[in-house]
Amino acid sequence: MKLIVRWLLLAAALLLVAHLYPGVTVASFGSAMVAAFVLGLLNTLVRPLLVLLTLPVTLLTLGLFLFVINALMFWSAASLLEGFAVTGFAAALIGSLIYSACGMVIDVAVEHLFARE
Repeated sequence: MKLIVRWLLLAAALLLVAHLYPGVTVASFGSAMVAAFVLGLLNTLVRPLLVLLTLPVTLLTLGLFLFVINALMFWSAASLLEGFAVTGFAAALIGSLIYSACGMVIDVAVEHLFARE
């Protein structure tokens, strides 16, 4: 149940990103749900490999290169899907920053909501 609630909230966050920043467009809530799922898959499967491969650059930039990796994941998800579009790398960077901030808030809220006392 926790996973489904988190997925729905992340899809809503993707719609919020599209509403706040004009460089990101999402066609519908269904497209946002698919995009949130694909983003989750990319972040789970591909991102760790990219982080490992770019570790020297990440260390050299004191971790700032991780923002580039997040933007690449956001941009790749948009290139794979029909109802989710990003106009360029700058839009992917800003969109991924907003989406990550929303994701952190959602994680805290979901943990608080499903906390066992």
